Amino acid sequence: MPGIIPHKHCIICGKAVEAGRTYCSSDCEEEMKRNQRRQRNFMIFMMILFFGLLFLIFMVPTR
Repeated sequence: MPGIIPHKHCIICGKAVEAGRTYCSSDCEEEMKRNQRRQRNFMIFMMILFFGLLFLIFMVPTR
């Protein structure tokens, strides 16, 4: 395919970027960091919820 330069696409917005880059701008990079932070916080919340429920199931006496 002559005329097409090697490139990748921004993982946030999909714009074409140079082959060595992941994001097209610092805005997209910040958006990715926010998404990762949100996912991490959600996983921490779910783990706390899981262990809290596990604690309740095994520690609260049943009739």
